[in-house]
Amino acid sequence: MEASKKKPAGMGVRVIKQQGDMEPYTVFYDDRKPIEKSDKSEQLHIEEQVNASDWIVHPIDMHGLKALVSNSTILPQCIRAYKNNIAGFGIGVRYACDCDEETPEMKDEWSKLEGILELLNMECMAKEIFEKIITARETYGIAYTEVIRDTMGNVVQLEYIKDTPSIDMTCPLQPYIEVEFFHKGESVKRKKKFRKFRQTVGGKTVYFKEFGDPRIMNKKDGEYLEKGEEQIAPDDIANEILDFPLGDDPYGEVRWIGQVLTIDGNRRAEILNNNYFRKGRHTPLMILIKGGTLSDESYEKLQRYVNDIEGESGQHSFLVLETDTLESGTAMDEDKQPNVEVKDLASILQKDELFQEYQENGRKKTQSAFLLPDLYVGYTKDFNRSTSQACIEVTEKQVFQPERESLGWIINKRLLNGYRFRHVEAYFMEPDVTDPDDVQKILNVTERAGGLTPNVAKELTYKTLGLDNEEPYAGKWGDIPLAYQKALTQAQQNSLLQQPSVNTKTDEEPAVGQNTKPQTKAKAVTDDEMSQLDDQIQKAESIGENTEVIEVLKSIRKALGDYEVDGGADV
Repeated sequence: MEASKKKPAGMGVRVIKQQGDMEPYTVFYDDRKPIEKSDKSEQLHIEEQVNASDWIVHPIDMHGLKALVSNSTILPQCIRAYKNNIAGFGIGVRYACDCDEETPEMKDEWSKLEGILELLNMECMAKEIFEKIITARETYGIAYTEVIRDTMGNVVQLEYIKDTPSIDMTCPLQPYIEVEFFHKGESVKRKKKFRKFRQTVGGKTVYFKEFGDPRIMNKKDGEYLEKGEEQIAPDDIANEILDFPLGDDPYGEVRWIGQVLTIDGNRRAEILNNNYFRKGRHTPLMILIKGGTLSDESYEKLQRYVNDIEGESGQHSFLVLETDTLESGTAMDEDKQPNVEVKDLASILQKDELFQEYQENGRKKTQSAFLLPDLYVGYTKDFNRSTSQACIEVTEKQVFQPERESLGWIINKRLLNGYRFRHVEAYFMEPDVTDPDDVQKILNVTERAGGLTPNVAKELTYKTLGLDNEEPYAGKWGDIPLAYQKALTQAQQNSLLQQPSVNTKTDEEPAVGQNTKPQTKAKAVTDDEMSQLDDQIQKAESIGENTEVIEVLKSIRKALGDYEVDGGADV
């Protein structure tokens, strides 16, 4: 038995793998070349598919859009509200960043930008050009301006193109052209495709290139100047067009496109009411004759009465009607006499225009496309001061301010980008929609809390009244809260009046830098004054003064105490 038992054969496991360096699998490869990608936009445009040629066909008859606006009872008011509130307040110049000190370079840029805006058009103000742009854009969905440069390539003139429907454009055409863009003084290069524009009026055609295209184009045939070709005459070089479309479509899309049927229906309702007055029946009464007929003499008399009823000749006059019997007898029996009856038809006449509710609903739909409340289009029936202020603030933030920022970006980043302004920018000015009641509430709370100083009150008052802000009050008292001044004695107030303002400079002080005069260690508030302040607090508590005033006085007392402990008494 023991001999039959054998030991089991030994078993082992060996791992066999490929010899050599084997890196784990990863998505990163150090030994591969960097990925190269396109440095330009590669998206496709839908207009390349739906147009057989390079020139894009107008999807909508723009003359029809103009007719709808001209015949509408609400669109002109909405467009005028956009024009007046977006660009109507003017175009101003401001610094692009907050700077503590104005440098000569900043002053030069300010003056230069002001001059450019003033001379942008010699026939009207710059704001009027953009008012026309807004009007055309809200009417047709797009507006065009012709940009004229000087021999140095700087934009010097902007002309509004009046006949918007006469402009055609192409798809963005190959090849990609490298353009230069300036951002905060640095040059950035991008590649893009440009369009061509043409205007056809009365059988004459002139070509334009898209704004920013650096190539030279012939305005007669729209062809670019190639290398080696003969130079184009200066008068035949095409100008540029800067377009302002609404939406993403090449020719834009009016924001009231969804209300076209409503606008057309309202117009037809107006025509129907107008035809009622011009061609409608206005018969106020009916004369019924039973058993007889109206004599010729009575008929003529009734006709003259109707013709001559106007004016003073028809006042206090009587009308007598005579009738004839239809029987051929010599005498009329009593039961055979004619019967004359006059019926009033005024009750069945139309007393007011038709479709009033339909037209009112249509007006609201069209107006909502512009996000405008009734206040901006002349309907002020259900408004008061409170609702009007809220309406103005909401509309200003949600409608007009975004439009101003968009147009301001076009002026600074596109139209005037070649001037490389670093410190200044143009902007559309806006109205002050601050509610005076809110300002009053804030000032009352600030004054009771001890945070309102005479200089701050003066600054806010001048700003509210639209006056030029003058220098602060002379003396240190102008920077001390009014609540604290009321707690001081007459002697302390007189002392404050005699102290100079902390902002006042003397001839001995340097213009900039630190004051090198030795600082004094005189106490700003003496022990006697602190004792008097304690007495004022106790007196206020004893007579039951307003708790807010007492808390303010205690806060001032604590602040002055801490100030003395720290050893600071710099006057």
